[in-house]
Parts: sequence; structure tokens; C-alpha cells
Amino acid sequence: MNPDGAGEPQREMAFATTHWSVVLAVGQSREGQSREASEAALSLLCQTYWFPLYAHIRRRGNDPETSRDLTQGLFADLLGRDGIARARPEAGRFRSFLLKSADHYLHRTHRDLQALKRGGGREVVSFDAMEAEERLALEPQGDGGPEREFDRRCAIALLERARLRLRAEFMSTGKVELFDLLRPHLYGDLEAVPYAEIGQRTNLTVVAIKQTAFRLRRRFGELLRSEVAQTLARPGDVDEELRHLLGALG
Repeated sequence: MNPDGAGEPQREMAFATTHWSVVLAVGQSREGQSREASEAALSLLCQTYWFPLYAHIRRRGNDPETSRDLTQGLFADLLGRDGIARARPEAGRFRSFLLKSADHYLHRTHRDLQALKRGGGREVVSFDAMEAEERLALEPQGDGGPEREFDRRCAIALLERARLRLRAEFMSTGKVELFDLLRPHLYGDLEAVPYAEIGQRTNLTVVAIKQTAFRLRRRFGELLRSEVAQTLARPGDVDEELRHLLGALG
């Protein structure tokens, strides 16, 4: 995931559907759609969820290289065995499906992993194990158990998706600099640049900056709800799921 938001407008088009719809699209590739299109759809989900899955596998006692191999193997296993294709939205939340899939895969995998070659000889999703280890080192040591830790990382992934979508909107109107200055105010960062200084840098009044910040937070909330809704089978579950995920953040 590009932290600078480069190329985000194109990815926003790809994420116009729900995660479950992407899952079903992968399954439909066996019924006539191109395999290339289905793998592209799966890759989008992999890029969003690779770190929560990698961290979950890593916290299960595997070393970094083995965890990378297992994560790639999990993605390839889901695609190769039609595991994702058999998933159904009515079965529950998307994060729960991913966590169960990971645990089932780890249970099936032989203890001797020396012959495992990153998803059967090909990488389903590109990620940097060194970057993953750096991110893990910065994380607090949670005590809520592996499922709660997975939920916390999924919540962070959804927050990041919402942030990138919001940044893309500002970028499309030529106001990305203003967004970058206001972004820390989304989270109540005490080191955020004061409104008065932002106004001086952007030639806007403090009143205009405050109004923009208010709209920014409101839009961020809308986008976050949209991201959460994409992971659910029933739209009416959004409030409950949002409370759960925010609660997992501690």
C-alpha cells in the first residue's frame, strides 16, 4: 500500500464493490470469466489484508521468513483450492472468514516447512517482510488474544483505506497539501499543525480551515462506514461492526 497515495484514484475504481463481491468474482472465473481478472480482484484484497494475516501467522511462533512463505501459501491456497470461491457472504464477516481460513491453513500445513516456496512457486501478493517486521516492532504487545489482535489490525487496515480514499478525493481537486496538513487533526494528534499556521501556509482564514477540518472529519466517518460495510453481508450490521473494531483498537 502506497503511503503517499500514489495511484489511488485507479484503485478507488477497483474498490467500488464490496469485499464479498470481489470474492464471488474470483469464484465466477471458473464459470467463464478470465483468470487474470479474478486474480487481479484477489490481489486487491491481499494488498489490504496481507499485514493482519502476516502478523497473525508471525505471532503464532513462526520466524519472519517462514511467516512470509506461509502468508503467500495461504493466498495461493485460497485461490488454488477455490477456497475463496466457496465462501459465502451469509457465512459472516469477511475478517472472520480470513482468520478462519488462516487457522485452517496453518493446521493443515506440514510442520516441516523447508520445502514451502512462497505460495507454490509464485507470489500472489507483493509485500516486504522487512517492512512487516518493522511494523510489528512498533506495535504494542497486546494481551487480548490472537483473534482480538487480528481484529485490531483489520481495524487499522480499514482506517488506512478510508484515509487513502479521502486523500485521493483531495488530490483530485488539487488540495492534497491541505489534506496532509489537516490529516493529524483526524486523530486528535497533539502535535498537529495549528489551524492558524495551516491558514498561513495555504492562504486561508482560520474560519475556513476549521470548516474544512469539520467536513474532513465528517467525510472520513462516511468513508470509514463505507469500508466497514464492504466487509459485511448485511448493511444493518455496520454500527455493531464499527463499535467492535474501534473497541479492538483499545
